[in-house]
Amino acid sequence: MPDQPKNLPLVFDEPRGRKKPPRHLADLSADERKALVTGLGLPGFRAKQLSTHYFSRLVDDPAEMTDLPAADREQVVAALLPELMTPLRTLEADKGTTRKTLWKLFDGALVESVLMRYPDRATMCVSSQAGCGMACPFCATGQGGLQRNMSAAEIVEQVVAGARSMARGEVPGGPGRVSNVVFMGMGEPMANYKAVIGAIRRLTDKTPDGLGLSARGVTLSTVGLVPRMYQLADEGIPVTLALSLHAPDDELRNELVPINTRWSVHEAVEAAWNYASRTKRRVSIEYAMMCDINDQGWRADLLGDVLTSYGDWGWVHVNLIPLNPTPGSKWTASRPEDEREFVRRLEAKGVPTTVRDTRGSEIDGACGQLAAVDV
Repeated sequence: MPDQPKNLPLVFDEPRGRKKPPRHLADLSADERKALVTGLGLPGFRAKQLSTHYFSRLVDDPAEMTDLPAADREQVVAALLPELMTPLRTLEADKGTTRKTLWKLFDGALVESVLMRYPDRATMCVSSQAGCGMACPFCATGQGGLQRNMSAAEIVEQVVAGARSMARGEVPGGPGRVSNVVFMGMGEPMANYKAVIGAIRRLTDKTPDGLGLSARGVTLSTVGLVPRMYQLADEGIPVTLALSLHAPDDELRNELVPINTRWSVHEAVEAAWNYASRTKRRVSIEYAMMCDINDQGWRADLLGDVLTSYGDWGWVHVNLIPLNPTPGSKWTASRPEDEREFVRRLEAKGVPTTVRDTRGSEIDGACGQLAAVDV
């Protein structure tokens, strides 16, 4: 297996001078919560009681936490459940089964999350940064620049809010639960690596320490921060890795995904292959289909050759994404016949390929449309 690339920085600096979000229960492990509570002079089991309310019962009103004495409740809620984000607006599509929420964070930054209910599952698409610094020209989020990283708890709170909506029957289809989480909202998750991994651990920790989701139901997307992809393979969390490739050749990908000038197609795909090899989890290659830009038949052939050069043992799957329109963009979706031909050529190379079912485009809630604008 390849060695991790050396002498490559692992972090991207966010803008300086911003206050950090207040510490929240979801930022801490179970042991850290207990230590904090005992440090307040309270019994350690209060931390578990509070975790049960937040993660298991999905309570958002402290008055409902009646097993906590009033005096203790006020103190522990103030210490561990500060208000992190306020919903400003929720838009619905698909007869109410797709819901996009605009959130105002504690410092005024705006982010969006999307809840999508399907017949067999409910998926939360969450943001990991306010804005994004990757500057992909076809993505509305990328054109807005990066404001700041989100904390682990701010990421988790998006999922918990969706879980509450499902549990309370606010989404058509009756009461249910969130089963899947995709890090495909605003931001580059691996540029906020520590907080994202912390959030994934909270989401997958058994209740009441966390939300109790299956790691296999979590998809972590990246445009190709290669050192972080290698690091993820060592975390021991079997999430699905999704590499947003969008072009099989460096010349075009340099334009579509500027980080490619730092880590090439070959380096990004090899890191993805390493993740699949180490974890035995199939990697998803995300590929936004853009008319006359990256949808030529020869590029489908090249993509197939690049992926199968690492073997045909089922390590990879291509997920084609019909490009979603953004205001004023020159980029448009591929013609249906070109999309079908792209699929045919990839499958002829032995590469499993599907076309994503786009949800929420009419409320600017689909892939690449999240811009978090308050109007």
